[in-house]
Amino acid sequence: MLKYIFTNKYFYIGSAALVLFGALFLLLADKLIMPYYTNYNEGITVPDVTKISLEEAQTLLNGYGLQYEVTERRANSAYPSDYVIDQSPGASNIVKPNRKVYLTVNTEVKPQVEVPMLVDLNLRNAEIQLQNYGLVMGSTSYESSRFRNVVLRQSVPAGITVEKGTVVDLVISDGLGERMVTVPEIIGLRLSEAQLSLRRTGLNVGEVRFRPTKDVSPNTVLDYSPKQAEFREGETLTLIISERFEAVEQSESGAVIIDSTDSNPDSVNTVIPDSLNN
Repeated sequence: MLKYIFTNKYFYIGSAALVLFGALFLLLADKLIMPYYTNYNEGITVPDVTKISLEEAQTLLNGYGLQYEVTERRANSAYPSDYVIDQSPGASNIVKPNRKVYLTVNTEVKPQVEVPMLVDLNLRNAEIQLQNYGLVMGSTSYESSRFRNVVLRQSVPAGITVEKGTVVDLVISDGLGERMVTVPEIIGLRLSEAQLSLRRTGLNVGEVRFRPTKDVSPNTVLDYSPKQAEFREGETLTLIISERFEAVEQSESGAVIIDSTDSNPDSVNTVIPDSLNN
């Protein structure tokens, strides 16, 4: 039986026809069917649709035979609202017809933040707080108050929710009070007593100058400047204080004994003449 099949010419003719048919089918699939199915010889260059409005992007993509989908909306101050920020695939990529391009669009709604409490902070800390919250420090004006460079008021109340980038104006203390105060009687007082008296009045002591004197005990207030009877609360005075005249005129040299156990700030170091050291 097998000998008959392999010696029959029709077997070889059929086999050859089957091989030829298979080859023709593969050639047809490669040249016609697959290119038609996959649009192998057809491609579209994706246009750049960023930095234009969503409506313009839609018209442009449709004109290229492409579809679109908005996949994300986020705020970006560099673009107007409803403008395309990003796209995927990007511009100049080649894609098949009817391909969908995914768009990121600028949103009208900006991120919201809660305004921090700035009152009673110093100016530098208030500025840092505003930066941390994404807010902008606006103008600063000054009003009289005893604590210098402290925030007295803020234009946007603390606790409310605003858009990032909102400007907040500040009113700052200039370190001076609103009322005028009379200088207490400090001439003739010890330095520590004068300082305490001035602080109770609302005035500050700045520079302390010393003047040698023979008739007044050391560390006594001789005068002050500026020489006026009234100051604005929080202003600073310069005090002129007596010191021992001998501290300047002393010409006798010798060993100096310092008593480190003496807690009296007005105590004077003892000078032993050279004649006693011998």
